[in-house]
Amino acid sequence: MATKTLDDLFYETLKDIYYAERKIVKALPKMARGARDEKLKAAFEKHKEETEGHVERLNQVFEIIGKRARAKTCPAIDGIIEEGEDILDEFKGTPALDAGLLAAAQAVEHYEISRYGTLRAWAKQLGLKDAVSLLEATLAEETKTDEALTGLAEAALNSAAQRAA
Repeated sequence: MATKTLDDLFYETLKDIYYAERKIVKALPKMARGARDEKLKAAFEKHKEETEGHVERLNQVFEIIGKRARAKTCPAIDGIIEEGEDILDEFKGTPALDAGLLAAAQAVEHYEISRYGTLRAWAKQLGLKDAVSLLEATLAEETKTDEALTGLAEAALNSAAQRAA
């Protein structure tokens, strides 16, 4: 068996997040359509646009390392997205729907933040300065989105979920 290095791990994790981002782009419109709160709908739509940019940045990172952009199935993101779809089905028409969708979106954000933080650290270790800046830009956007979702939850959606429809 060939020895695996940090280069290999970086590439495998890059393929994982590439798959995840592409799945997220497809899931966000469905979440936006299901959301009742206009601010939450707008947040999902904005994040879809940002996520398309994240895919483009990942394509650039693949170019930097001289590898073809490929996706590797990510069971973690598949599960998180499935949970969001379950919330859409189980809480449709209820006051708790938006709080549940927001929580599912934050689970996605936290997964992405974890992956991008790791990839950034490895890119630094590997001396991939151009990749570091691309990964940092995405990490900053993911963190900002998570903070915005938290603000939306605390300002309105969590308390609205307590009220009767």
